[in-house]
Amino acid sequence: MPLIRWQPFHDLKHWEPFGEVDTLRKEMDNLLERFIPDFGRSLDGAVFVPSAEIEETDTEFHLKLEIPGMSADDLDIEVSDAAVSVTGERKSETKSEEGGTRRSEFYYGKFERHIPLPNPIERDSVVAEYKDGILSLTLPKSREQQEQSVKVKVAAV
Repeated sequence: MPLIRWQPFHDLKHWEPFGEVDTLRKEMDNLLERFIPDFGRSLDGAVFVPSAEIEETDTEFHLKLEIPGMSADDLDIEVSDAAVSVTGERKSETKSEEGGTRRSEFYYGKFERHIPLPNPIERDSVVAEYKDGILSLTLPKSREQQEQSVKVKVAAV
């Protein structure tokens, strides 16, 4: 009768807790890549997306974008009935320092911000101002949209 070596933990697989986290990270990267094709890709590895703030009144939207260090001529604003797109490029300044080290955490390069709007707007009446690094847009709502209202009768039960 041959002897058989007993291996009680032979069928157990080696568990790597960080392997699951890495898999989750890869799946999240793939998901972001689907919705934002250029996510995480630029020449220097940085991505710049201007912060936005929007406020709605009865007659218009007030949109603010934080875009410091640029001039108004560097910005391109396109308005459609349903969205606003702001693109631009911050060009780097080249300075050479002798005998020293230079470090910059500023982002230089192109950016784009696309903001969908819940209501149609009057494209011809949009007003834009750029002051102290803040782009302010006043977007009047479409008059047709404002005038559309429906009265609803309440039935007594």
